[in-house]
Amino acid sequence: MFNQLFGNYLVNEEIISDNKLRELLEKASKQRVKLGTIAVAEGYLSQEEADEVNHLQKKKDKRFGDIAVEQGYLEEEQVEYLLSQQSNPFMQFIQLLFEDDLLAPNELEWSLNDFQEQNGFTDDEMDALKQDDLDAIVNLFALAYKPYVTDLVGLLLRNLIRFVTDDFYIGHIERVDEVSSNAMVMQRIFGDNTIYLGVLASDTEDGFISFAEIFAKEKFKKINSLVFDSINEFVNMTMGLFATNLSYEKIRMDMEPPCAYTNQVVQGKAYILPMYVQGMRIDIYVAVDSDLIFAKEPLDLNIEKRMGNKADSYSRGNIVIVDDSAFARKVIRGLLEDEGYTIVSEATNGEEGIEAYKKYRPDVITMDITMPVMNGVEAVKQIFQFDKDAKVIMVTAAGQEKKVIEALQMGVKNFIVKPFKNEDIVHAVKECFDE
Repeated sequence: MFNQLFGNYLVNEEIISDNKLRELLEKASKQRVKLGTIAVAEGYLSQEEADEVNHLQKKKDKRFGDIAVEQGYLEEEQVEYLLSQQSNPFMQFIQLLFEDDLLAPNELEWSLNDFQEQNGFTDDEMDALKQDDLDAIVNLFALAYKPYVTDLVGLLLRNLIRFVTDDFYIGHIERVDEVSSNAMVMQRIFGDNTIYLGVLASDTEDGFISFAEIFAKEKFKKINSLVFDSINEFVNMTMGLFATNLSYEKIRMDMEPPCAYTNQVVQGKAYILPMYVQGMRIDIYVAVDSDLIFAKEPLDLNIEKRMGNKADSYSRGNIVIVDDSAFARKVIRGLLEDEGYTIVSEATNGEEGIEAYKKYRPDVITMDITMPVMNGVEAVKQIFQFDKDAKVIMVTAAGQEKKVIEALQMGVKNFIVKPFKNEDIVHAVKECFDE
């Protein structure tokens, strides 16, 4: 995260271009940092001393650290510290700046001090950023007096790194009483507490589109239903995992499907965390036990379902996919079609799923739980009333343990928790056919 922030500072100071920054960020993680670079960056050695050690290293065929100790420039403990920093992202970035003559070693300290002053970072914040310590960063930048806010932000950032990109940075969290946005995805979990998580485009839609493109691995020219759907799935995945974490503390929560809005105004006590993903801003919205007032009703996304296919003699079996997320249906469908199965129908809610099952009588039906119109558990109940031998696999966000147990007691064959591994879906379907 430090590299993105410091790199943005260098772009603003016209030391490097934005294109150059993107190039450096892509290259930084692929190289091993020289001990001399770290020693100079940390102020242990001058550039002249590092150059001398490098020269002696070539003559004596010894390690940099050993020679630096022999010459009296470093202590053994200092060498151990420098070795521990060789995979540090900040050091990887600094080495590229030095190697490309974009920033001289004697300019680094001044630049870092100016960067810190411009951003108002404390020494602790600078240390956390340079060490890429996400736990410390979240506690320093996203600390809130309301319970769960900081923990939820931390989980979202970990999901961002795992499923979207590590090219991002955050600002300081702010408390708000009202927020307006050009585009918004919001989800509520409720029970012992009521918690909202949102992704907002407050000033421009570019960041919102960019986020959806990175997550969905598709290009979008403008905000449309598929953009909303992609971000819906990311928020739903995060909230499901968070609800599961709360369940370990005996805190009961249930989930509603995420909702999408345009030109929305929300009133109520909440927190906003600015986040810049690949340089584009979106805002993270979190509210806990607040009475929120929405100025407009949610959008009906009306995402067309892909048509089903007819099975041929080479098909390994017929499958119906039921999920309100087009993104999730696309992923599951792609995995199963690659394995030779035929997707005979898609459905976006429980009612459609029941109709598709009765019409196509598939070998297997995959079923989400949290959906509009009718949830997956009620749909499964009615499918079993129609066909007690139906083979159902629940594929749903975490945080639905109680409903998953209810579905298993009815006779569901298996359940897969989002975010899932690809092989989990394939294995669960294969097990149904191996019975």
